[in-house]
Amino acid sequence: MPTANLPDFRSSGLSDFRTPSQLGFHFPAEFAPHEATWLSWPHKEASWPGKIQTIYKPYAQFIKAVAAGEKVRINVNDEAMKSFAEHTLQKENVNMQQVEFFFHPTNDAWCRDHGPAFVINTEKKEKAIVDWGYNAWGNKYPPYDLDDVIPTLIAKQFGLKVFYPNIVMEGGSVEFNGKGTLMTSTACLLNPNRNPQLNQQQIENYLHEYYGVEQILWVDEGIVGDDTDGHIDDTVRFVNEDTVITVIEENKSDENYALLQHNLKQLKTMRLLNGKQLNIVELPMPDAIVYEDQRLPASYANFYIANNVVVVPIFQSTKDEKALAIIQQCFPSRKVIGINSVDIIWGLGSFHCLSQQEPKV
Repeated sequence: MPTANLPDFRSSGLSDFRTPSQLGFHFPAEFAPHEATWLSWPHKEASWPGKIQTIYKPYAQFIKAVAAGEKVRINVNDEAMKSFAEHTLQKENVNMQQVEFFFHPTNDAWCRDHGPAFVINTEKKEKAIVDWGYNAWGNKYPPYDLDDVIPTLIAKQFGLKVFYPNIVMEGGSVEFNGKGTLMTSTACLLNPNRNPQLNQQQIENYLHEYYGVEQILWVDEGIVGDDTDGHIDDTVRFVNEDTVITVIEENKSDENYALLQHNLKQLKTMRLLNGKQLNIVELPMPDAIVYEDQRLPASYANFYIANNVVVVPIFQSTKDEKALAIIQQCFPSRKVIGINSVDIIWGLGSFHCLSQQEPKV
């Protein structure tokens, strides 16, 4: 549902209007300053079968850490959900002056993928939203009609311009260095359950035009157990404009070992727009987490970079402390905080999957 005073471009082709790139917009890096962090309050029991009550404490701890340095804006379905959220956050001593609620009903909690993709024009000090299509990772978890319109509802709330590319794209599938480069995976973006009508070059054109980037870098693989078909936010993350953290599996008999070595080999051949080779920081994978005979996509790379802190999922693993120390070295001006994600990962995602940053202009 487009905003009342904006034309509806959902049915338009690429040639019918100017894209964010043509209008001077780009998607900033996550480590750039934030206005706020957006979340959609978890409520879908099927996402955490038998465990949803256990996730609220670490979820509130996550909000507390982020709210110390920026606004936290939360989509809720109704007054009852808002009241429950407030009570949950107050129990963890969250600074409620930093928390804002919006009555935007959702199907699920994964705001990285269904939430707004904020783009900015720094010269004009203007902010806009790209409302990509959303189909719950290849129609795996219907219904998703409420999630699909969240970006436009937020744009309407703040009077922001909306762009409609009319293709499926998820925030967890793309990673940015803020200097014209986007990193993604063939496993996800070229999966026929997203945009089967598009080839790789056509998908790259959309990424250039709607994210305002100049260069697309591709790795092939995701991690085992990832129901998103290989989101990049579980494997490779930019920590500054020329440095990436990438996860590696140290156990050669683990099923992730060869996949992640393949990605590492690809990363070592890449060059940025300025010709520089990537600085690559290797991050261990946690010990395997299996619940009800299912390998879960636990990864320390699913951290969230907020203004003052970096929140890292930890898993009661022997690798937790090593991972936190490596990430802390990459963010000398931010405090790295580990929060237990053993229950949250049963939903097949963690803190990065649950959040979406709103940049400052």
